[in-house]
Amino acid sequence: MGELVVGIDVGTTKICTLVGEVRAEDIYVVGVGVEPARGMKKGVVNDVSALTAAISSSVHKAERSSGYEIGRAFVSVAGAHIDSKNSKGVVGINSPRGVQISDLERAMDAARAIALPHNREVLHVIPRCYTLDGQEGVRSPLGMHGFRLEVEAHIVMAASSSLQNLEKCVEGAGVYVDRFILNPLASGDVVLTDAEREMGVMVVDIGGGTTDLAIFIDGTVWHTAVISVGGWHLTNDIAQGLHLPYEIAEAVKVEYGHADPKDIDPTEMFIVQPFGEEQMSQVKRVDLAQIIFDRTEELFQLVLKEAKYSAYDGLLSAGIVLTGGSAQLPGIKQVASEVLKMPVRVAQPERLSGMADQLRNPAYSTSVGLLRLGLIMDQEDERRGRNGGSYRPGNGLPGIGSRGPRGKGPNIGKLFGTVMKRLLPEDDE
Repeated sequence: MGELVVGIDVGTTKICTLVGEVRAEDIYVVGVGVEPARGMKKGVVNDVSALTAAISSSVHKAERSSGYEIGRAFVSVAGAHIDSKNSKGVVGINSPRGVQISDLERAMDAARAIALPHNREVLHVIPRCYTLDGQEGVRSPLGMHGFRLEVEAHIVMAASSSLQNLEKCVEGAGVYVDRFILNPLASGDVVLTDAEREMGVMVVDIGGGTTDLAIFIDGTVWHTAVISVGGWHLTNDIAQGLHLPYEIAEAVKVEYGHADPKDIDPTEMFIVQPFGEEQMSQVKRVDLAQIIFDRTEELFQLVLKEAKYSAYDGLLSAGIVLTGGSAQLPGIKQVASEVLKMPVRVAQPERLSGMADQLRNPAYSTSVGLLRLGLIMDQEDERRGRNGGSYRPGNGLPGIGSRGPRGKGPNIGKLFGTVMKRLLPEDDE
């Protein structure tokens, strides 16, 4: 088996730890640990001890199923504290051999040199395209001759305190955070096709507490955002509207939920027991669908608003790709298509093998994406360590220039032999 990678998807509703080998054709999963989330709300930590315990349980389950001890991992991050902006960096070229890797590094450093508000830090720096002596749209200027190199980069920022709190919880579970990765970047890496990335597409990852967005155009990321509305809000609306305990409302959503009232027989009923009632009550399924429709319509209105704010809404020829747990809700594709006026498809992770049956589900797109994208980022850091820095576009998400949240710690590729240790046979008993 080749190099193993670990990803921990810390969501509002679940914690998913995966251990897998990233191959050329697929991801071979050797360990899975899923635990209900505690201590998270809208993608932000609100109870350190509860979240630490949930992460620890998820990691332990993944260790038991894989037979490996987990020491470090790539960790997902989302929440309303995420922000992004586009920036340009310009440098002069004076090498007779043309543009060198060190020139790309200098250009990215120039783009990264932005004024950060208090309590903010850079999470990712992603090159969009280059301009060389006025020639725009250059994908990879490496080796090309010119005198003036300009890069357009997408910079993702996060609240330092939010990252520190999440890092404290993960490390409290005994796992070192190799780096944080923004949710929709991880999801997009496993649910999008190359053609969609080139033509222009928006990934809409509807999680438990947030909906995470990423716009891909010309093969790379042009815009990212996080909306503080997710599946939790759908369940909460059902609980409020039908006067149900939250757990029952969640079960009702899963079993009877539908986002489009037009597709529901108005005579269809189901039975629940509301608060304060000794007898079971009948509820029209179309009434449930109307509650869900109102919230999902609002959600996609917010998605449309964000697309228009980015000014790239007219470039999304491939439309919208829905993923995340709430993307499985029947009828949600139709609502999205009606509100956004674009092609819509629902996607899940593909090209999986090993312990992958439960992972072929939109709810696990971020979890699976962490493995592949984390390794790509790590390889970028390794190349930079050897040759001064590399930001070369390629298949999937190109040249992501981001180290760990505070740039700490050595490369996972060099340490993996000590990071994941094969457990002794007696440990598996």
